[in-house]
Amino acid sequence: MCINRTMPELRKSAGWIHLWALGVGGVISGNYFGWQTGLLAGGFGGMAVATLGIAAMYVCLVFSIAELSAALPNAGGFYNFTREAFGPDRAFLNGVTDTVEYVTTPAVIVAGIAGYMKALVPGTPDLVWWTLFYLLFTGVNVMGAALTFRVSMAITVLAALVLVVFYAGALGTGAFDWNLALNIPPQPGHSDLLPYGWWGAFAALPYAVWFYLAIEQLPLSAEETYDVRRDMPRALIWGIVTLLALSMGTLILNSGVGPGAKGIGESAAPLEVGFRAVFGARLTTTLLSVISLTGLIASFHSIIYAYGRLLFALSRAGYFPAGLAALGARRTPYRALLAGAAAGLVLCWLAQQFSSSVGAALLNMAVFGALLSYILVLSAYIRLKRTRPDLPRPYLSPLGAAGAIAGIAMAAVCLAATFALPAFRPGVAGTVVFIVLMLIYYALFRRGRVERHG
Repeated sequence: MCINRTMPELRKSAGWIHLWALGVGGVISGNYFGWQTGLLAGGFGGMAVATLGIAAMYVCLVFSIAELSAALPNAGGFYNFTREAFGPDRAFLNGVTDTVEYVTTPAVIVAGIAGYMKALVPGTPDLVWWTLFYLLFTGVNVMGAALTFRVSMAITVLAALVLVVFYAGALGTGAFDWNLALNIPPQPGHSDLLPYGWWGAFAALPYAVWFYLAIEQLPLSAEETYDVRRDMPRALIWGIVTLLALSMGTLILNSGVGPGAKGIGESAAPLEVGFRAVFGARLTTTLLSVISLTGLIASFHSIIYAYGRLLFALSRAGYFPAGLAALGARRTPYRALLAGAAAGLVLCWLAQQFSSSVGAALLNMAVFGALLSYILVLSAYIRLKRTRPDLPRPYLSPLGAAGAIAGIAMAAVCLAATFALPAFRPGVAGTVVFIVLMLIYYALFRRGRVERHG
């Protein structure tokens, strides 16, 4: 494989519609699984309040990073913004939190994929499916950015159409019933709408993140975008609009069919249960599994792209070993992609050894890392507004610094929820340990190299 040994640069391959597909594709699996546990934490009303709060946080985030990505187009995304505002040390911390998010999230998703595949081919070990899907979609990413964007477009549109078919079916067949969405028995003193009171809404916050987690990966595509100053803000804004519509449709309609909020919350495959409730015996188990895999594969593929670009950019800047910045003959960061796949497989194996639920343990790590990253990048936005008023800004956030401050406040509240919930604590503890170890590694081995990179 031919390697570029000069300063590596990525090839431009994406317009705004490709970026939209990449962003929505990276998130859309959250409509297929992950969010439903929030129903058990807060009931339908609590999860609805949490989803509206987290949606507001992501709107603030998206507007802020749309402005930053147009002003500072670079493959590093968040770490690049933080470095411009605070210097290389805090940028490394942001790079590490992003690494936690982007390497862990595909591991969450592939654990879900393995669960569906085992239903189709019983008796096959999880490790076989983890390895097979990592090899397949890492291979697609290595083959070139243009192919990556085409595949992302196809599977994202298909995954969105699956959701639209479900929504239409739930409404058109009469399967949806508000009483089913409110069937979680309330605790004493509380209502059917908020069966666990406002504490339930607080407890549901981290699960609501799963509806939107990873839309922020788009600035990592800056160097591969034809017209980044125009296309990146456009893709981010249309992406979050799409995700807001899908999250509301899924939360309301999936909660109100079949076994209702209680049964959907207890299910590991809420959309599959929803399809069965809407369309009944007309859908076979095989078809249901294939339908459910659509969204998981869309997100898995898109976030593999994201961690490849993140590890490449951090390596090119001197934060990680230089070998990860190598580009292959098709100008893709093949070593970064392979390293992320290897790390994901190890995470899946470790989670299986030490947790009763592989997906839940990894999901908690991804959410915690993401929230820390949001606080850092929104802080960078505020600082750059104050210290760099001269920075050319082709796009301006309509919310300005006030939106970034609101986003930080909401992220801090959600971060507190991850500490408060016993289910999240093992993932939080593991993430904190990893961040501390990486900071020690940086101080001992990488800081001087980063400073020489300038």
